[in-house]
Amino acid sequence: MIDSHCHLDHEPLISDLSNVLQRSKDVGIEKLLTISTSFESFARVKELIKRDEMIYGTIGIHPHESSTNIITSKQIIDGLSENSKIIGIGETGLDFYYNNSKKDKQIASFKEHIEASIQTNIPLIVHSRDAEKETFEILNEYKHEKIKILMHCFTGSKEFSEKLTTLNSFFSASGIITFKNSLDLHETFRSIPMDNILIETDSPFLAPVPKRGKKNEPSFIDFTAAKLAEIKNISKEDLIRKTTENFNKLFFN
Repeated sequence: MIDSHCHLDHEPLISDLSNVLQRSKDVGIEKLLTISTSFESFARVKELIKRDEMIYGTIGIHPHESSTNIITSKQIIDGLSENSKIIGIGETGLDFYYNNSKKDKQIASFKEHIEASIQTNIPLIVHSRDAEKETFEILNEYKHEKIKILMHCFTGSKEFSEKLTTLNSFFSASGIITFKNSLDLHETFRSIPMDNILIETDSPFLAPVPKRGKKNEPSFIDFTAAKLAEIKNISKEDLIRKTTENFNKLFFN
């Protein structure tokens, strides 16, 4: 298995990293992608990827941080060159639910990340909340650039997923897929081609059932994989094999 999106630089994961990694290995995880959300976060990510061969990282500014962490495409590209284990750009995107950063700052930051992704052919990890129309419109502006797009922790509508599929996007399922009230999301993932699906924890957030309410960690991805396999009507083994293959195709091809 591969956890395509976690935040190992957050507590309680970072202070218990050795045990977190061991539990990850015990359930069969072979790679962890730890995600940058700010300049401070990226500094921690660069140290984390040295801790174990299974840890990979990204460079990016979360939309919540885009008013105070102003980044350019050149800075992103320079960051990518610091270590070959920095394999993704993000997380970036738009979050109009909390509006922790001004919309224009979020959009400007998103476009800088997109430009860096185009120039490097490195996958773009996108966060989108209450911004389906704007997220698609921006990505669609670059449709001829064939950006490698990963919609992280996807909870969008079926219509949104269908539009994004025209851009050859990948969609990552998180522990939300296990929640009792996520029936619409089940239908959406049921309709997404298996070739376009990854799994993630977004730990330490969004722990899946039966761990809901606790701090999430990568090893809990096993519950998400089991539920998604049930939704897709395939074995968990096939789900794990295919999502692992999809991750490696997206990030290493």
